[in-house]
Amino acid sequence: MIRPRILLADDHLEFLEAELAFLRPHFDVVGTASDGASLVSEAERLSPDVIVVDITMPVMNGIDAVRKMVDSGCTARFVFLTINTREEFVQTCLKAGARGYVWKPRMKAHLIPAIHAALEDLPYISPLVPS
Repeated sequence: MIRPRILLADDHLEFLEAELAFLRPHFDVVGTASDGASLVSEAERLSPDVIVVDITMPVMNGIDAVRKMVDSGCTARFVFLTINTREEFVQTCLKAGARGYVWKPRMKAHLIPAIHAALEDLPYISPLVPS
């Protein structure tokens, strides 16, 4: 079985390393980016199936990076993994082209289901408050 190819984008190195450790057993993590501009170039170079992206990053934020990739014809699915919980962020990310939205403190419970939903072209929004 071919494992889905994942590209990760986050400007916090410790969190990026946690994502890598969490996702590598389940997916082929093909690369990482620490800012929005690098994300756009890495997505073009690597052609991942899913891109997991933070909103707040230097050079270009994740929302603008996703818009740029969508406008350029990128076929990857997008899942935002962020600390931002306001509904306006969720809606803005979905309008930009995201299929998933996961709150960082809920990563272990919701990121893998969100990636699988995105691969099926289904929306997935994790609960934004702890249950």
